[in-house]
Amino acid sequence: MKQITFFCSIMLASCCFAFCMCSGGHPLHTVDIRSLSDLQEFFRYAPEKDIIISGHRGGMIEGYPENCIASCEKTLSLMPSFFEIDPRLTKDSVLVLMHDETIDRTTTGTGKVSDYTYAELQQFYLKDRQGNVTPYKILSLDEMLEWGNGKTAFNFDNKGVPWQLYSDNLKGKWSKYPNIMLSVRSLEECLFYYERNDNVMFCCEISNREMYEAYKNAGIPWNRLMAYVKYTMDPAQQEVYDLLHSHGVMCMTSIPSTADKIKPLEVRLEAYKKELSVNPDIIETDYPADFVGLSVKKTN
Repeated sequence: MKQITFFCSIMLASCCFAFCMCSGGHPLHTVDIRSLSDLQEFFRYAPEKDIIISGHRGGMIEGYPENCIASCEKTLSLMPSFFEIDPRLTKDSVLVLMHDETIDRTTTGTGKVSDYTYAELQQFYLKDRQGNVTPYKILSLDEMLEWGNGKTAFNFDNKGVPWQLYSDNLKGKWSKYPNIMLSVRSLEECLFYYERNDNVMFCCEISNREMYEAYKNAGIPWNRLMAYVKYTMDPAQQEVYDLLHSHGVMCMTSIPSTADKIKPLEVRLEAYKKELSVNPDIIETDYPADFVGLSVKKTN
């Protein structure tokens, strides 16, 4: 079994790093999160930890569509990772995974997700980023959570789901899943969940001193937060990053709208190296597989 050594320092976290087998028989690099404290440890900043590569919408490779278990499994066969996914409500109030309001771009169907029941959506097949039709169907969020339990963590990017529904599910059927983080669009949204739910972490934008002070004054424990700092580490905001790190908070950059769009691959890989060189704690990318072979060791 080939070890992927550039992620070895993640094993310093208290949560268990292990191998299991995916449905295709390949070993998976998993992070076994069994409690909120395990999740907090996985996302705790420490200078010796390598940069974590996160799969945006589950990560994508030709033949592997976004928001799909098979795509997440493929990524985990290459490296330990966690995944940003996109819950959205169907006509019959089932949470499915779909980034867009419509299914046109990513499936063989057309129209709004909200105009279909979950059963009706199962007539369509997912397409990969190149437009190829795959054998995979639109997933329910519950299916993804059940698959990922004991393997990875999920960061929910809310696509119009009522806050109260999230809160109720975290108290109810999702209470058995300790590997959930919620992306929030505002401090107000973060406080809504924090005041109602004690079993979840939050990904929130803290990209400048004003935002840092707002979260500091809100009283949300720092060990419940991961900081999204936008598209790259900005030298002008180094003081903010240092403050976040002093609280054990990781800083995540997101590159789907920047480096991920560069072509050809050889030039894109150089852009990835540049993003790695500025030492974010996490890089969120559409193409985690393209980081295999690149050094994710932090530089001085």
